[in-house]
Amino acid sequence: MFGLSPLIFAFAALTTVFANPTPNETIPAIFKRQSLTSSSTGTNGGYYYSFWTDGGAQVTYTNDAGGEYSVSWSGNGNFVAGKGWNPGSAQSISFSGNYNPNGNSYLSVYGWTTGPLAEYCILEDFGTYNPASSLTHKGTLTSDGSSYDVYEGQRVNEPSIQGTATFNQYWSIRSSKRSSGTVTTSNHFNAWKSLGLQMGAFNYQIVATEGYDSSGSSTITVGSAGSSGGGGGGGTTPTATSPGSGSTGTSGSCSALYGQCGGIGWAGPTCCSSGSCKESNSYYSQCLD
Repeated sequence: MFGLSPLIFAFAALTTVFANPTPNETIPAIFKRQSLTSSSTGTNGGYYYSFWTDGGAQVTYTNDAGGEYSVSWSGNGNFVAGKGWNPGSAQSISFSGNYNPNGNSYLSVYGWTTGPLAEYCILEDFGTYNPASSLTHKGTLTSDGSSYDVYEGQRVNEPSIQGTATFNQYWSIRSSKRSSGTVTTSNHFNAWKSLGLQMGAFNYQIVATEGYDSSGSSTITVGSAGSSGGGGGGGTTPTATSPGSGSTGTSGSCSALYGQCGGIGWAGPTCCSSGSCKESNSYYSQCLD
């Protein structure tokens, strides 16, 4: 199943905290352009960068000056690359550029939190694959000129920034795709919280390009539009729904394997302690391998 690759996390966990760049910072020429073909993390142009590849695809990631990066890829394999911050924050993030995927690919604000451990993705654009089909719908919100559908997923015994672990994934998937704009992240974080999706302390946060068994190119410039505090900058209107368009469950525990996890009228857990929540019909969803 195509999805965000957790193997990049091992690299991010080893990096040190890096402050936001100062507007007039002088960038040494050696760091203005740095092309990579193997996995790496670090700082470049005043930003944190993270590049992971499984070695299967032919991919070249380039750190350009300031918040700009570019990546071109082809062939069978998976990669995730981008620039941002470590740690991240509830900030408004600006991004602009050209995103040209052919096949499976994502362009997103992507990151992690700890305590609880959670992986998150604010998906702004994608290629031929919409990940919603493998996730549990939780609700909707409106921000930065578009509606977003909110989803939750679970990864069991998968690599993470804390080693092999079981953790939740939180997604906002934008209805009107775009490759430039501002993402008011606090709108998403506040909406997720109101829908029962718990986040912890911020780890790294990047504007990421990902590709899987596909080809394409992406040139993106990343910047911070400032702290977005407790909301605003486009507004947020979360509406809670369950996988079967009923009400969202409020239980603090997850259903066991083969237990019910959703459906119209279901008020119990909507997550699975083992397996994943799969919809049998509009009235019944079950935790299955």
